[in-house]
Amino acid sequence: MLNVDNMEYNTTRNHLIMKEYGRHIQKMVEYLLKIEDKDVRQKNANTVIELMGFLNPHLKNVEDFRHKLWDHLFLISDFTLDVESPYPIPTRETLKAKPEKLRYPKKYPKFNHLGKNIELVIDKALHEQNPEKKQGFANSIAYYMKLTYSNWHKELVHDDNIQTELSSITNGELEFNNRPFVKHRTDNRSERDDYSSGSGRNQYRQNFSGRDNNRGGRDSRSGNRNSNGGRDNRSNRNFKKRF
Repeated sequence: MLNVDNMEYNTTRNHLIMKEYGRHIQKMVEYLLKIEDKDVRQKNANTVIELMGFLNPHLKNVEDFRHKLWDHLFLISDFTLDVESPYPIPTRETLKAKPEKLRYPKKYPKFNHLGKNIELVIDKALHEQNPEKKQGFANSIAYYMKLTYSNWHKELVHDDNIQTELSSITNGELEFNNRPFVKHRTDNRSERDDYSSGSGRNQYRQNFSGRDNNRGGRDSRSGNRNSNGGRDNRSNRNFKKRF
């Protein structure tokens, strides 16, 4: 007959501090607290550390995982275990210490319709000493300004208006020399008419139909008929050599 007097229930057990290691590791740590010989206690503590690392192999992917194992060992013992550790021994105060509250960054842009980031770019452009880079900054800023206007309005803005606003923001120090093309969402043009070179894209289209324009018939698939009336598929094939 089963003796139920020696059975343990969770209601009679103490609180499991770290469920990741299980009840048996906690019992081993409790046994370490009862060992009076310091050398024996130290030797058994090292064995428990090895067992904790074996039961949790995912900690090996964490940087300095053995440091975490020793911290967990002291945490399970409620910081009362007296053993030597290769790392600084943690305390209850350091564990419960709360980090400093992070301040939410508050930015107040001068031009709400452009945002805060464009102000950082403008400030960097104004402090740029290289004329070519400074001009590139001005062209990029003008393109971005025209793009934001196109996203929030139902019509495109003229380049003169962009230059006027850019001069007002930078006190006349930046001036773009390109025409920033921005296609509006209601524009159905397939090509950039303002920058077209007069020649369409179809002039470079190649003919891959496989027909011979001189004879008007199929050349590569029909072949030539031989003297016996059959087709000679091995001659007169129009293959181009590629070098």
